[in-house]
Amino acid sequence: MTQKQKTWLGATALVLSSSLMTGAIMSDKISVAQTAQAAPTAFATPQQAAPAGLVDLTTAAERSVNSVVYIKVTKNAVRQRVTVRDPFEDFFGDFFGFGGRGQGQGRQQEVETQPKRQGAGSGVIISADGYIVTNNHVVAGADEILVKLNDNTEYKGRIIGLDETTDLALVKVEGKNLPAITIGNSDALKIGEWVLAVGNPFNLTSTVTAGIVSAKARSLGANGVESFIQTDAAINAGNSGGALVNERGELVGINAMLYSQTGSYAGYGFAIPTSIMNKVVADLKEFGVVQRALLGVTGMDVTNYIDSEKEKGNDVDLGTNKGIYIQSVEEKTTAEELGLQKGDVVTSIDGKEVSKMAELQEALSQRRPGEKVKVTYIRNKKSHTETATLRNAQGGTEVLEEVDIDLFGAQLKPLTDETKQQLALRYGLEVTAIKKGKLMDAGITKGMILLQVNDKEMRSVEDFEEAVKAANQTSDRTLWIRAITQSGRRVATAIDLSDDKKK
Repeated sequence: MTQKQKTWLGATALVLSSSLMTGAIMSDKISVAQTAQAAPTAFATPQQAAPAGLVDLTTAAERSVNSVVYIKVTKNAVRQRVTVRDPFEDFFGDFFGFGGRGQGQGRQQEVETQPKRQGAGSGVIISADGYIVTNNHVVAGADEILVKLNDNTEYKGRIIGLDETTDLALVKVEGKNLPAITIGNSDALKIGEWVLAVGNPFNLTSTVTAGIVSAKARSLGANGVESFIQTDAAINAGNSGGALVNERGELVGINAMLYSQTGSYAGYGFAIPTSIMNKVVADLKEFGVVQRALLGVTGMDVTNYIDSEKEKGNDVDLGTNKGIYIQSVEEKTTAEELGLQKGDVVTSIDGKEVSKMAELQEALSQRRPGEKVKVTYIRNKKSHTETATLRNAQGGTEVLEEVDIDLFGAQLKPLTDETKQQLALRYGLEVTAIKKGKLMDAGITKGMILLQVNDKEMRSVEDFEEAVKAANQTSDRTLWIRAITQSGRRVATAIDLSDDKKK
């Protein structure tokens, strides 16, 4: 299935349920239709028990609503100096012989290439000291984060870590005795069980909607690792990062997206289960990056494989109708150590049955490289169980840590407009001071200008930090640096990040 097919199923789009506005925020005016006066209806008081056969969700709402926060994100305007040409310059040239600018040289002018943007979403307080979980797509790239509690108390938030692969982010505010939610076990959820979605759709803060668990372990092709809880509790723009809670008010998922033709709720929403969230949060707190264990296979659900073969006119008998059909095994991986081959069907991980690729991803997402894993698979209709050590994307078993920028031993600053004009550069980071460290070891000296790191243009110190983080999670863990001296000499060098050791 192509990426386009994964993202668009039929005519229905997967919509990230955060709210994004360009320029100034405008409040939507909501008109309330006048309704005919209805006959008085008797309602049970809060002290009364729900009628027999009905589910009382008031306690769940009361226990969770104060733990869900409103997150406002600001992305500053981006301004760059560009060359602007006079449309009449080529026609008239230096008509009067005044020795003006050379033909076609133009003039430098600062323009706004991206306006200031603001967005909104939700988050969930998971500890009394101010740790908040939300979606990566809510806060990624934010210059400012404002967190507002249900009692209207406001805090400035800072990002502790981001994980694009699961679309989760960890934010911290400096608060004490905050109303942290109780974290429940998403594995214990049952199809048909009542749940509440708590968040801030359309900037309507502290909104609670109810529904049931419609399905589990849904894979939509939206994230690298996913095993969504599907629910018919209404999820709309602004709900991203909010809480999905069970009847006891325990957090069982982080609301992430909706399934719609219009961009608004049309029947189904999807949440990231706490079984995945707990591991991501623990890793971001301890290491700054997620320790991701991989099996090292490509494959598909057995049911999908059988259906695809039938369409080709082939009869298939794998000895099972459940599991993950292995299409290929990568070298130097856990799968290779286990002896897995193309055509095998993985049926369980550590004794837990896996019938879908999403369930396999969920099981592995809770493990770290270096841990042992027991895999049961079927080959030629016979079951086998083998044990091997899980590895990361780099093929190793060591723990990866976020690379400390201080280890590079340099102070960097964006080029001034004057320097850009003098050196005819559009961007760059100048090395204003340097000491013993990775950059010096690679031949970088004071005064040099970093232009690109792994093909990423260096326009800000944040660009350098992001390039380092991204490289640290690749298989070769290498920084390829292109720089230039003040005299115009081009320099190319590389830095190996794999030398970093856990402190």
